[in-house]
Amino acid sequence: MRPAVVTPVPLHQAFSALPSGLPRVRRVAGHDDGAPVYVTGVAIDSRLVRPGDLYIALPGAGRHGASYLAQALRAGAAAVLTDDEGMLVAADTPGAIPLFGADHLRELVGPLSAVIFNSQPTGTSRPTLFGVTGTNGKTTTTYFINSLLESLGRTTGLMGTIEIHAGGEPIASALTTPESPQVHGILSLMRERGLQTAAMEVSSHAVEYRRVDGVHFDVAGFTNLTQDHLDLHGTMEKYFAVKAALFKTERSARAVIIIDDPWGKQMAEAATADVVTLRTTDLQTGSDADQGSADWQVGDVSRDGLGHRFSLSGPAGEMLTLYSGLPGIFNISNAALATVMVLASGVSPSEVQRAADNADPFSAAVPGRMQLIGDSPAAIVDFAHNPDALARTLESVRPTAPGARLIVVFGATGQRDQTKRPLMGATAAQLADVVIVTDDDPHDEDEAAIRQGVLAGALKARDAATVPCEVLEIYPRADAIDRAVAMAAPADTVLIAGRGHEVWQEVKGVNLPLDDRVELAKALTRYGFSVHPSHRIES
Repeated sequence: MRPAVVTPVPLHQAFSALPSGLPRVRRVAGHDDGAPVYVTGVAIDSRLVRPGDLYIALPGAGRHGASYLAQALRAGAAAVLTDDEGMLVAADTPGAIPLFGADHLRELVGPLSAVIFNSQPTGTSRPTLFGVTGTNGKTTTTYFINSLLESLGRTTGLMGTIEIHAGGEPIASALTTPESPQVHGILSLMRERGLQTAAMEVSSHAVEYRRVDGVHFDVAGFTNLTQDHLDLHGTMEKYFAVKAALFKTERSARAVIIIDDPWGKQMAEAATADVVTLRTTDLQTGSDADQGSADWQVGDVSRDGLGHRFSLSGPAGEMLTLYSGLPGIFNISNAALATVMVLASGVSPSEVQRAADNADPFSAAVPGRMQLIGDSPAAIVDFAHNPDALARTLESVRPTAPGARLIVVFGATGQRDQTKRPLMGATAAQLADVVIVTDDDPHDEDEAAIRQGVLAGALKARDAATVPCEVLEIYPRADAIDRAVAMAAPADTVLIAGRGHEVWQEVKGVNLPLDDRVELAKALTRYGFSVHPSHRIES
């Protein structure tokens, strides 16, 4: 996804336009005659090179990117930038090509992509860019932002876990946040197509791996911070520090930060962007010390069907009355954050209230996020894949009818933070009536070992409970989903957690087709339960 029309950029001009403090780029003697070199794009994957690209050959986990130089040249690369190790590999590549060298290449990829794709030029019309980070709620919040903006009559784009769209047909995402050449190419395409706004999920991986380098957000939002990705970051403090980098002035103009917990308060204190704080716990249930401590405050929460109505009060006496039709008390937080971020971009409260009244923007369906597949039993698919998200989801979907049970099916991802597995098992056993432990995406790890890690926590919590739940181990995942529905009565709730919108299960390097929504709909149909029309399985 790149702009259709590009203006060739002289490489020496692109190098000169880089911010100060970045590694110096040098021309490697003997590989060109000193003539100006023009490029029209950037690629770090040789398979994505287009004619006229600057191919940045990075060191990799297995092989150096310079090993694929011949492929990049066949695809039409106009120049190559690499490091000293890459130079040694490039020396064996036949043919002459303008070759440049630098140290610490990763620091250059984003800024060069920004310059060459001209993704966010100053002084010209470009999309107002919203970025959302945090452990849970990023996807739903970006969908809510776009839904509200569309209700306001704005054209929107999206980059996130589920899909990318830039005013055309959406395409499925491979990463929560794409690599920086793709990010800047997409932003440039959005600008070319005249989109007025865009929302992007910003994962901790994206910041850590420099995928959003060179991107400037008009408004950045923070949802929450709970245990996840410690296989990458090591500690919660380091995880926090990576997230906090998004809220520095060099990356974001304004920051809207939920301060419901100590991590949020610490994030607001660490930010150097213009901070707006938001508390999404209801004042009626909070302590007196918390009242008035945020710029914007959620209050007057009441249940309405599967969703909730709530108020949102502002620092100048503003009062909005809003509704989210999605299940889960946490969707109040997501809707409130989306609202305040849009307000922070310059939209007036009266405009937001009219849009909320006329279009119901916070009831927009989000694939795999609290997605209702059937009503009786309530059959829900959600992406909850860490202890906090699982706890919030389980608490929000517990049935209220006397004797009704909550049945949950979930597992844990392989080759990820192993310490959260028993925590997730314990959370499920404490909050559900029937816990079915199964496989998620094992990747290259042994499936049984992953399940045992989850089961250990579930069984320990079950044995300590006054009213113990039922704990089962059932695999493969489709069989676990089938068993959950077979056990269910019409008043029960069946929650399939952990994979959400995903349609492939990776096992030992092989992608197997598996969509929780499809399997749940099949099971509901098999046992004579109703299925929502959009998920109905034809016989």
